[in-house]
Amino acid sequence: MSQCLNPDCLFQNPSGYTKFCQKCGNKLLLGDRYGAQKIIGQGGFGRTFLAIDEYKPSKPPCVIKQFCPQFQGPSSIQKAAELFELEAVRLEQLGKHSQIPELLAYFSQDGRQYLVQEFIDGENLAEALESKGYFSETQIRDLLNNLLPVFEFIHSRQVIHRDIKPENIILRQDRQLVLVDFGAAKYVTQTALAVTGTRIGTAGYTAPEQANGKAIHASDIYSLGVTCLCLLTEVEPIDLFDDSEFEWVWREHLKTSVSSELGQILDKMIQPAIKKRYQSATEVLQALASQSPQPSPQVPPPPPPPDSLKSARGVDYTRLRDLLATGEWKEADEETLKVMLKAARREKERSFNRESIENFPCDDLRMIDQLWVKYSQGHFGFSVQKKIWLECGGKVDRETEEKLGDRVGWRKRGSWLIYYELTYNKQAQEGHLPYIVFECNVAISSLALRTVSCNL
Repeated sequence: MSQCLNPDCLFQNPSGYTKFCQKCGNKLLLGDRYGAQKIIGQGGFGRTFLAIDEYKPSKPPCVIKQFCPQFQGPSSIQKAAELFELEAVRLEQLGKHSQIPELLAYFSQDGRQYLVQEFIDGENLAEALESKGYFSETQIRDLLNNLLPVFEFIHSRQVIHRDIKPENIILRQDRQLVLVDFGAAKYVTQTALAVTGTRIGTAGYTAPEQANGKAIHASDIYSLGVTCLCLLTEVEPIDLFDDSEFEWVWREHLKTSVSSELGQILDKMIQPAIKKRYQSATEVLQALASQSPQPSPQVPPPPPPPDSLKSARGVDYTRLRDLLATGEWKEADEETLKVMLKAARREKERSFNRESIENFPCDDLRMIDQLWVKYSQGHFGFSVQKKIWLECGGKVDRETEEKLGDRVGWRKRGSWLIYYELTYNKQAQEGHLPYIVFECNVAISSLALRTVSCNL
């Protein structure tokens, strides 16, 4: 079947018709490539179609979003058009992440805007709540541990989602959670943080400061906390807050018991006062980790033991392991450069470029990190550097990189050290090694962002 995209037609053409609609003659392929199969969602501003990519041999599924407003005022249509375009911009800006739909195309055809993105096979959490009932404490912990690293990633790219709710979180077939609908997302700058902006979000889930047009990273934390309350209670946010007492009463609606430890974390996530709330996804993850939650199927499986030496590119990590095991830190640092170049297939160039870092295989990055972390007893490693980078603000700017350099000992008295000035023993500052970013002229932030997207 081929679904006509013409809003005045929408005829379902029988199999075999892929060029023109039998009824209205409208071209069926969007951009001569994407063929709509059926409508899977619609609202006042447009429709969403399940489609296939006709250019690829396997004809993989994808999603077409069509902007086609119906009976709305001019100002509303203009704002909706801006949000539609912003979703494409944000998806492109965020690049590839396993828990964010990939943007495949964005263009206009027949006077209408279209966005094509990766199809996520699964049900959103609102649908899961309706079909399977309330969530348990274990499921909520799983959700937080699975989704908060995605928050770390988007916030590190200076993006606030601004519309976190059950409908915008999809549980994919592989049990990973995927964050969707970046139409309301906002790019953060220091100027923007100080200026009141457009009020966007879903009533009940929106943090007070966001309702006043001043969304910050902690606003997404608030909305995620409210989402957890709804999943635990099967009750809408408006009924979980007592306006007369100005306090949350979610415990009165619980379907099952919740530990005081998790309760305290949720209470802090939904604090109306910003200063009393968690300021970042990292803080929430640290609070969860301090309670040693039980493992769960929804949390990504732990990396293989370091000594299994797994590589997605067939790289041999035996020598790196042996050097680290005997505490030969300088030689191990040099070996790290060699194996990373091989894993990135940049041996001939003897250096990285931005693309090779952004697409560096996660299995290999995790393998190298695990070896460094294991044999330094948690003192060195890319994940250690990532944690410090996030603590320094997690921003892609010079100030954050300088703060990181000071913290890990790559800078002394305001100047960057060169390779032979490093400290190659465990007396060095935490996160001092590996020093690969400078040896290969790799931007610190590029590598840090890759550790975030790989969930190190």
